Amino acid sequence: MRDLKRYRQKRDPERTPEPFGDEARGRPIPPGGARRFVVQQHAARSLHWDLRLEIEGVLVSFAVPRGPSLDPAERRLAVQTEDHPLEYAEFEGVIPAGNYGAGAMIVWDDGRYRSVDGVAPADGLAKGKLDLELSGHKLRGRFALVRTKGEPAGRSWLLLHKSRRTFAPPDVVEAAPESVLSGRTVAEVAAGADREAAVAEAIGDLDPPAWRGDAAELRPMLASNGEGPFSDPAWRFELKYDGVRLLASRESRDAPVVLRTRTGRDRTDVYPEVAAALTHLPVGAFVIDGEVVSLDETGRSSFERLQRRFAQTDPDAIARARVEAPAVFQVFDLLAVSGRDLRACALDDRKRILAAFAPRGGVVRFVDHVEGDGEALFEAAREHGLEGVIAKRGDARYEAGRRSPRWLKLKVPRSATLAIVGWAEGQGSRRSLGSLALAWQRDGRLVYAGQVGSGLSEEGIARLLPQLEATRVGEPPCDGVSETARRRLHWVTPEWCCEVGYTEVTRTGQLRHPVFQGLREDVGLDDCRAPADDFDRSALSEAAPARRKPAGGLALSRLDKVFWPVEGYTKGDLLAYYERIWPWLAPYLRDRPLVLTRYPDGIEGKHFYQKNAPDFTPEWVQRASIEGTDYFICNELDTLRYVINSGAIALHVWHSRTVDLEHPDWVLLDLDPKQAPFGDVVRVARHLHKLLDACEAPHFVKTSGQDGLHVMLPLAGQLDHGEARQLAEALSRVVAAELPDRATLVRPLARRADKVYLDYLQNGRGKLVAAPFSVRPRPSAPVSTPLTWGQVTSRLDPVRWNLRTTPRRMKAHGDPMAGLLSAELDVERLLSHLGERMANNDPAALEAEPG
Repeated sequence: MRDLKRYRQKRDPERTPEPFGDEARGRPIPPGGARRFVVQQHAARSLHWDLRLEIEGVLVSFAVPRGPSLDPAERRLAVQTEDHPLEYAEFEGVIPAGNYGAGAMIVWDDGRYRSVDGVAPADGLAKGKLDLELSGHKLRGRFALVRTKGEPAGRSWLLLHKSRRTFAPPDVVEAAPESVLSGRTVAEVAAGADREAAVAEAIGDLDPPAWRGDAAELRPMLASNGEGPFSDPAWRFELKYDGVRLLASRESRDAPVVLRTRTGRDRTDVYPEVAAALTHLPVGAFVIDGEVVSLDETGRSSFERLQRRFAQTDPDAIARARVEAPAVFQVFDLLAVSGRDLRACALDDRKRILAAFAPRGGVVRFVDHVEGDGEALFEAAREHGLEGVIAKRGDARYEAGRRSPRWLKLKVPRSATLAIVGWAEGQGSRRSLGSLALAWQRDGRLVYAGQVGSGLSEEGIARLLPQLEATRVGEPPCDGVSETARRRLHWVTPEWCCEVGYTEVTRTGQLRHPVFQGLREDVGLDDCRAPADDFDRSALSEAAPARRKPAGGLALSRLDKVFWPVEGYTKGDLLAYYERIWPWLAPYLRDRPLVLTRYPDGIEGKHFYQKNAPDFTPEWVQRASIEGTDYFICNELDTLRYVINSGAIALHVWHSRTVDLEHPDWVLLDLDPKQAPFGDVVRVARHLHKLLDACEAPHFVKTSGQDGLHVMLPLAGQLDHGEARQLAEALSRVVAAELPDRATLVRPLARRADKVYLDYLQNGRGKLVAAPFSVRPRPSAPVSTPLTWGQVTSRLDPVRWNLRTTPRRMKAHGDPMAGLLSAELDVERLLSHLGERMANNDPAALEAEPG
């Protein structure tokens, strides 16, 4: 293990602002895993650049006298120096005279690197060769460090860029001299120069009032939906970014930077690199509006990559995510600076003042705009696969917290070219061809992307079908096909391509709401490329990051309190159950809004419903703010311990997760007996099982924990909540028509005639279900327990599964419902099957009153 002994011997912490850091603390990273690198320009006795690589818990450092080069013909000397602490990667400032290395230093570049040859960096260092892929703001691509026999002995290396360029690129150290944190040059840092004078000059005669606002109470100005691209000299047009909106503020030069979301939640700890960069901005107080993004390898903002940052729970996890998915803060508006309130100023003036001090590259980046020509920028966004354009009037005031018509969102309609790889039969006049099976290129493979039926004309089907039949093959010509689709579809050689419009790509990689737009005879298979990152984020909620728990651990109270008087089960017994069942319970709780019913005095005492996490909830407990309600998010066992310690017994969850609130993970059919015998519940469930088996639709069953059963079908985000409820209703109507003596859709209890109520209305946005393995506040402490279909017989006793027996069963046999979160439902086939059964049923029964 490397250490910092030499580093500390050379420095006095009382005389230098440099960080001293903790002892080397290596983290487990695979040989090719992402690690951090930084390049600092250092104006010491001689100007040089320090390349530092994270290896075994320290920054292994090399002094490069002439700086890095992007010219593959250049070989730059790199002299290995003492290891530095990891904290040194953010050091920018002046080392006072009389100290080792005295002089100014800036963070010239930073980012992440990977070992290309699969050799762990520590091993490569020992062998004298490091083959690296750098992903920084300025240095990108493959570089090598090779030890030589030159002086100083054992510490002399060569740094080179391994590129296939046939021309010499510009000298990057001359072309880009600014810090990636502050935007200042090393000379400006040495002189102690700031940008206050430039800000004052940009403000000029505007005479804005003094800032008297409270940044914590501010909410960002929001854009209204626009109808389409346009050009107008009075408007400014910016690219629309795929990230999270933040307001960044600092009250004075010595005050900390705070990052707040559009709902006011503090996210400073989640994006430490952004906060660090803003700390170095060369002005005092400010309130800046922008969007934090994470860039992919092509330089486009990737929301999927940024999502890795949302739910980290402690500083170590945040540090890992920071390396794997570094953040960039795109800044586009300025509410206040240097004690002046700019909200009443025109947008053009605010952006001119912001440009006087905001960096153009690095961690914080000024967002420029196009004046007037919105159509050209919109077309460029379309060509590059970007989300769209934001149009803003140049004279617009900043209307904090308001959705204004003076800012407009102009989204690029989504379409793609896909290969036709098969077809499915339909119904009626389209029985021969109901939909086309599609695929596109992803990572060098042809991958299944779902089916499209909407938009196909009778004429088009008649022309296309004979050509498809002539190229039939026995197996799918693409990857990613489910067993159900493999058996049901007719497959063809992918010789035809088509254009398809869509709203998004689901988590399973299939098109949502596809519409056939026409054949493409002018393109080939190589043109059918999947988008790099394409799914809907509009419904994403902001999950509050959980923070590290107090060192003393979670304080549990009154564990001997009896919650079930007859059985004698205590609060401690309940907590022990949830701790034992956690490995099976956790997947169903992850990222899902949680609603509690608390029984502080046990099941026979008073109870109350709790949807909103109280104000006194500790900061480390993760929450998600959804439309003004702070829901608990139970991604960690300690969060579960916290809510159970508060007196909660049952755990009710949303059907969807915070990463995609608008698309549920399952469809629920709640078989509610009330006064009907439980044997009838079993008969209805078995009928559903037989119906769903007939069309090979995956489905699962669990006890409700009360008197009924829950039948659940996996959706994997294919449908929205309304569509899921329609599917549940169609299923329920078929079953009620086929079992009229035992099942009903009538909701009022007095009119059910002792039949099992098929409650499909439990599907919907914000609707709840008892989570699998949730204990219920009833005698015997029953558990909502997943079952095999072989257990759903006349001998089934739901009370048998309780907080004593369920953990033993799971340990012995596993979770029979585990496939609910991964299986794939062929919705189109199921609907077709239900349609056929409806056609054979009594119309009067199908139209029975739903309640």
